[in-house]
Amino acid sequence: MSKKIQKKTARPGSSGKTAARSSPKTKVPILAEGDRAPSFTLPAAGGGKVSLADFAGQNLVLFFYPRAGTPGCTTEASDFSRLSGKFDASDTAILGVSADPIQTVEAFQKKHLLKIPLATDEPHSSLQKYGVWAKKSMYGKTFDGIVRTTFLIGKTGKILKVWEKVKVPGHAEDVLSSAEALAR
Repeated sequence: MSKKIQKKTARPGSSGKTAARSSPKTKVPILAEGDRAPSFTLPAAGGGKVSLADFAGQNLVLFFYPRAGTPGCTTEASDFSRLSGKFDASDTAILGVSADPIQTVEAFQKKHLLKIPLATDEPHSSLQKYGVWAKKSMYGKTFDGIVRTTFLIGKTGKILKVWEKVKVPGHAEDVLSSAEALAR
């Protein structure tokens, strides 16, 4: 995807974002509603691989979380897991992705009894395609990492909604509301 700004028409029910844009701090393209979701194939917790093509014909919540086992990531993954039956009823799958080693992701899933699939992108290729691997800063230190972001991808592979710089409390419920609205 080009880093150049591309004008798009806002879709009814969208958050009003009208263009793919680059964050001035990170220069990373941020995907917008209406963009085609980039394909991926990633190692999955429990073995094997998972790809965007595996979810063809259903909606997909693709959430990127910074680090397995941290309080915010544990809450986010647990909330999606707790609501997984309601997402299933809305014909919406869920996939969480981090840059953690596969063993860490598997231990995280097992320890917290997560019912949702998790995958890892250690080389950061998909993280970069989705624009979620960026410069971050904490306590005066700058580092590369995942910006907590969620995408709702429709049955045709188009991005229907984007939640950037997610605040965890209530987030899974907000995403579920959007998924249920698609099912109506």
